[in-house]
Amino acid sequence: MDYLPIFCQLRQRACLLVGGGEVAERKARLLLDAGADLTVNAPEFTPQFRLWADDKRLTLAECAFSPALLEGAWLVIAATDDAAVNEEVYQAATARQIFCNVVDSPAHASFIMPSIIDRSPLMVAVSSGGKAPVLARLLREKLESLLPLHLGQLALFAGNLRQRVKQHFNHITLRRRFWEKLFVHDRLAQALANQDQALTLRYTEELFNSPLEQRGEVVLVGAGPGDAGLLTLKGLQQIQQADVVVYDRLVSDDIMNLVRRDAERIFVGKRAGYHCVPQEEINQILLDHARRGRRVVRLKGGDPFIFGRGGEELEALADDSIAFTVVPGITAASGCSAYAGIPLTHRDHARSVRLVTGHARKDGSIDWANMAAEQQTLVFYMGLSQAEEIQNSLIQHGMAADMPVALVENGTSTRQRVVSGRLDELARLAQQVESPTLIIVGRVVALRDRLNWFSAPDTEKQS
Repeated sequence: MDYLPIFCQLRQRACLLVGGGEVAERKARLLLDAGADLTVNAPEFTPQFRLWADDKRLTLAECAFSPALLEGAWLVIAATDDAAVNEEVYQAATARQIFCNVVDSPAHASFIMPSIIDRSPLMVAVSSGGKAPVLARLLREKLESLLPLHLGQLALFAGNLRQRVKQHFNHITLRRRFWEKLFVHDRLAQALANQDQALTLRYTEELFNSPLEQRGEVVLVGAGPGDAGLLTLKGLQQIQQADVVVYDRLVSDDIMNLVRRDAERIFVGKRAGYHCVPQEEINQILLDHARRGRRVVRLKGGDPFIFGRGGEELEALADDSIAFTVVPGITAASGCSAYAGIPLTHRDHARSVRLVTGHARKDGSIDWANMAAEQQTLVFYMGLSQAEEIQNSLIQHGMAADMPVALVENGTSTRQRVVSGRLDELARLAQQVESPTLIIVGRVVALRDRLNWFSAPDTEKQS
């Protein structure tokens, strides 16, 4: 072990920071967050330091470094761009047995600054001993994505419950199960963050009063349109905490590879060799596993509340008093249009956007006259089989036959392909692509020639 990892209590304790530039600013923010009584020494300072001094958050010593500035200091950081000054600070601090960090020079420092994940009071520090700071930063970023933002709120709250939990549960196994439920209770964390005392009390009492083995819940998570990088941080956290993941065919393999390894996976989509699981059966699967006290993630492509039947599934859970939460996802219209270089709105071309499901045509609910109006963008989900009707209906209701259209197949993925052309070619273009494909109609499609950034023209299908 090259360094002993410790956490220092610096609140209201004198600390000295030598340096007044941008690097010193970053160190100052950490020390201020830790509550240090901070003095900053430099011949000149960035504007931010002046603002902090005006707000009386720190003291400026506008002069060359002097060892006298170390008097009474618990800790010092040298963050100048002058190696000689940094060395002088280090030697002076060492002579006085004061811990000193020299930025970007671990060999000339008695302590180093790790990469920090702050979920106060929960703190995680990652260090490579100064040998690979970029690696430490990358590890910190990965850990950041795994730790829910409000985890610190739960940790604080847990401290207030320890004695009650000890009295309420007389066996250590039951206590452990209680804490496991509490620390993944997103609704409680959100209530704490919102300072909603009524909801906090309600969720807390539910934890204490319901049998632990019956406390299952369902989290409805939007997986986004395909690219695993578009999965939200909260969505990632949920799939890595799940006991069961119920997913459909629009969830990419890359995203499924991020699911907790020992989670049970239940496929309910439709693909070659499989029949589509009826919605009623999907609802029952969610209910059955939640009733068994399991943490269930219902993982859907795109956003579960946009043509994803998420509302129907939650209604079934609500009817059975099963707890649920929702993590929205990037819907296909947003993701696919962005990756195709097509802005959905534009001051010169489209003042509104309409999201339409191709399945809605069966009950005759599409208002084609309004759909054909100018200055808007139309995005059709699941519309390939209705491409001819979309084409004919829009033209019959006044939309120009040369209105630009684009069909985005496997949008945002490495297999994305885009076919573009005119509205009066839509039926023919639809024969060149396969599901899942999104149909975009509107003047904004013409901007694609200039704004396409994701895929090279020679990798796409031509009309």
